[in-house]
Amino acid sequence: MSERQQNATAPAVAHVDPLGEPFLQTRFAVPARPATFLRRPRLAAHLDQAFDTPLTMVDGSAGAGKTLLVADWATRLGQPVAWLTGEPGEQGCGMFWAYVLQALRAAGIPLPSGIGSPGDAGRVEHGLLVRLADDLSGRERPVVLVLDDFDRMTSGPVAEELEFVLRHAGPGLRLVLVTRTEPLLPLHRYRAAGAVTEIRDAELAFTTDEAAALVELHGLRLPPEAVRALVERTGGWAAGLRLSALAAERSPDPEAYLKEFEAGRSTIADFLLAEVLKRQTARTQDLLLRVSITDRFCPALVAELTGRGGAEPVLAALHSQNAFVEDLGQSWYRLHPLFGEILRAHLRARSPGLEPELHRRAARWLRAAGFLPEALAHGAAAGDWNFTAQALVDDLAIGQLLGGVRAGDLTELFSPMGPEATSAAADLVRAARDLSEREVDRGLAHLRRAEEQLAAQPPDAALRLSCLLLWTLGARLSGSPGTAERAVAAAEELRGEVSARLLEKHPELTAFLLTHLGSARLWAGRFDDARATLSEVASGPGGAATALPREDSLGQLALIDYLNGWLCRAERTALAALTETETSGADHPRCAGSGLGRLVLAAVAVDRGELARAQTLLDEAADCGNPRDPVTATSRSLVTAGLLLARDEPVAAAAAAVPTVPALAASPWAEARTALITSAAHLAEGRPDSAVKVLDDVSCAGEPAYAADIAWAQLAAGNREAAIGLLDDVRPGDRTGPRVTVRAALVRARDAEEAGDTATARKQLAHALLEARRERLRRPFLEAGPRIRRLLDSPSLQGLAAGWLTPEGSGPPDGPGPAAYAPPLVVEELSAREREVVDGLADLMSTEEIAAHLYVSVNTVKTHLKSVYRKLGVNGRADAVRRAREHGLI
Repeated sequence: MSERQQNATAPAVAHVDPLGEPFLQTRFAVPARPATFLRRPRLAAHLDQAFDTPLTMVDGSAGAGKTLLVADWATRLGQPVAWLTGEPGEQGCGMFWAYVLQALRAAGIPLPSGIGSPGDAGRVEHGLLVRLADDLSGRERPVVLVLDDFDRMTSGPVAEELEFVLRHAGPGLRLVLVTRTEPLLPLHRYRAAGAVTEIRDAELAFTTDEAAALVELHGLRLPPEAVRALVERTGGWAAGLRLSALAAERSPDPEAYLKEFEAGRSTIADFLLAEVLKRQTARTQDLLLRVSITDRFCPALVAELTGRGGAEPVLAALHSQNAFVEDLGQSWYRLHPLFGEILRAHLRARSPGLEPELHRRAARWLRAAGFLPEALAHGAAAGDWNFTAQALVDDLAIGQLLGGVRAGDLTELFSPMGPEATSAAADLVRAARDLSEREVDRGLAHLRRAEEQLAAQPPDAALRLSCLLLWTLGARLSGSPGTAERAVAAAEELRGEVSARLLEKHPELTAFLLTHLGSARLWAGRFDDARATLSEVASGPGGAATALPREDSLGQLALIDYLNGWLCRAERTALAALTETETSGADHPRCAGSGLGRLVLAAVAVDRGELARAQTLLDEAADCGNPRDPVTATSRSLVTAGLLLARDEPVAAAAAAVPTVPALAASPWAEARTALITSAAHLAEGRPDSAVKVLDDVSCAGEPAYAADIAWAQLAAGNREAAIGLLDDVRPGDRTGPRVTVRAALVRARDAEEAGDTATARKQLAHALLEARRERLRRPFLEAGPRIRRLLDSPSLQGLAAGWLTPEGSGPPDGPGPAAYAPPLVVEELSAREREVVDGLADLMSTEEIAAHLYVSVNTVKTHLKSVYRKLGVNGRADAVRRAREHGLI
């Protein structure tokens, strides 16, 4: 009897398959969802598009949650869904179509009575397929057929027959394939026509929010950072998340378990080894185990690790099978992170001692291929420190250890390097690491040892240039400008022997060289030369690689502007330094430029009388570290001393002005400014003769920036001719800014006022106010003494001071009569304790009575009184009370 005759006489409902065996009813059942199943609306919404396309494909790796996703969707459709689960080893078109027809019948979907069922497990009559397609095409409501684990039942002939039925069934059939591999259907045609709905591995991966909801279903509440870490480790893989959560439920500390569990000794490992690794051939298993030591791999690298070629089709097949191998493009692949972790543990158990050798092979291949960061990582993993250090230096990448986006990673990478590494390159790495941490003596010792080894081996331009870069940094940190000059000169001669491509690849090397040279020149007081060098870096190539030297250079340029007396210019440059690494994407905690930039801003704030802001900036600068570099350390000492002086703490100011970082060579500006601070402290204590004596060794020759401060001390000591002579002898150049010229004008104003020439004094004050107003420079006026401040109350000067030095609208009252005193200079608000002292003054209490009332000593009250008088710009009790009332302070 022919198959057609058999089909014609077959019963309407078949109870046995073509082999005469009963149908396995479990294959037609929609899988049940566990209590911890999480419905994900974004995926359900995507699946709803299945009614818009004839074909829907949910294609993902084992355990990706494909089946439960489709099962949940199917149960909520509100119509019958034919479900068929594939069976391993299923053979024959007849068997496949017999089960498809039975799945339709089991779902209650009526079929033509004469359609029959295949009688031969290996084949199906074409007419049956025609009748089935024709029947489906006439349906008003489409039939939904889900083929789960389709990769287990597919074959070339089955795929062709299925595509025939799907194409001719038209809108009457909606086919949903749940599979680990792409089916052999003509997917290109469906995709080109927009006739396929696809959900793939990347979309199946759980998001952080979904993972948080899933672990909550398991009774776990984790902080967001713990959930993010778990998603990152599992790659959002559904089975990994579920198995991890199940194991964590049994742990006394679930959060710690999920953070620290050993993937290679978990149920996740059992799942992946059974479902993925053991399904592969022995050669493919060996390949997967060997490539697990890499973050990514290509056929050539696989050949290096396995000793065998021909990996391209194997890798492509693993990817198409969703075997946890991701295609990165350009023939590069990577393993799922958790799968790789498990494979590495399996590799150590199966082949002890092989892992370091694989890392060595990978390191050498990657270095030859030009992938330096990965080569360094594998060299370090192999413990081959001489190779790893040499690779870094050969690439001229030693500067990346000094700062930049990779500095932290490189420091951590080389931290395990021990004394077994004895090459010159290894000592250069040690020197770079120590110098970047400001361990100067230890760094220079490594540098000398590296130089000794270089002298005993053939010339190596990259090694030598790297050595010179580190000598420049060492010279900067030790305060040795001459050494820096010689190192940079030698580096310039050597550049021609180094690959131009490498120099272009590593612009940070040149940027660091020039930055350290500029700092050494700044320390030496060669401001013009320093500015030229630092400006070359600041205006040089942008990007993250040079962000830190640019920031460092900007901080030093800001300091030069400040030392020359230009407050606004210094402020702008310092602010640019602070934002340099932020805009470039670089970040590093040991940033010299951000610390120095904040110190310059603090110095500007002190000169403007903004003492609270100055203290905040000083504190922020301290958070940037305490660098050994003498320029920054000296600046910190001087700014701290200036702030203390502004707070009427002269003894503490003189002590703070002394630099704490030793330097091999003295700095003329550092010594001069330390002396000026000390002199100002003596003046504040009422010791003008001592103030002048401190300045005996400070020369103004070629440095007009010092002349005005020295002249002020001379005038305070009664040496009028010496004071004015200093100012007359100075011919300020373009670099001298308002901070200097304002002080000089105040010296002349005070001299004229003391000589009784009020008109000249007011003229000089007007000049000083005009200069200071642009920079909002207040400190010189606050330190000028009561006689100068009284002159500021004159109507002719109040307009120049109003709004930035004195309150808006201050001035004489309307109408005739003598001008009243204007409100005092705007300095700082009185503290709560100072207001209490002024209240006592207003009540005509004596100093002793105020002390008893406030439960403090008489000396403490006297200290508060000095501060009150300074802030209010007065010399006595009565004036203090009157000014306080004018300001509404009492």
